[in-house]
This record gives sequence, structure tokens and C-alpha cells, in this order.
Amino acid sequence: MSDITRIESGARMSQCVIHNGIAYLAGQVGAEGESIAAQTTAILAKIDDLLAKAGTDKTNLLTAQIWCADMSTDFADMNVVWDGWVAPGCAPARWTGEAKLATPGYRVEIIVTAAI
Repeated sequence: MSDITRIESGARMSQCVIHNGIAYLAGQVGAEGESIAAQTTAILAKIDDLLAKAGTDKTNLLTAQIWCADMSTDFADMNVVWDGWVAPGCAPARWTGEAKLATPGYRVEIIVTAAI
């Protein structure tokens, strides 16, 4: 059986789990009540940090799952920040949907996987 590495692990969840050369990140959120752009920027910084701790970076993204609390008001502004962050030529397979998030102040949650 392959080794499993957990990063920033707690009783309920780990922020990142590495197995067989893949880093699986937990859903990341920004500060409640901030704009969609501010939340997205904060989330992407957290993702960069977790990927670095896992020994990889955004050029190795495989998938991204994005949940917006309100697609009609947040999708375009989230995409502006996302588009400025994704490494050129390294866009992951991505899906985006609307969902009621864990706390009303969260406007976006992003989950990624990356190769190590």
C-alpha cells in the first residue's frame, strides 16, 4: 500500500492529502463578508501555499471544482481573479456550479487536485 501524507490535519479533516503522486486539497474559502474578488484572491493564495507544502504548484493542477453562492452575481468577478492566477498553458479541467455554502458569508469555495 502506498504512503499517505496529510498536511494541516485535524480531527475532522486535512487541508491536503497526498497519495500516489497526487495532492488532493480540501475546499478553500476566504474571509466571510468580503467581496467575491477578495475571497477568490485569498483562496488562491491558500491553494498556492498548500501546493508548495505538498511539493508542487499551480502548473501541475489537474482539476478544479468551484462553488459560487450566486452564479448570477459572482461568476464573472471570480473568473477575472481566476484567469489572472492560472498559469498560462496549465489550465486544469474545471467545473463550476452554484451551491449553498457552509456559512452565508462565504461566496466561493475552490477545491483542486494537482500532480506532485
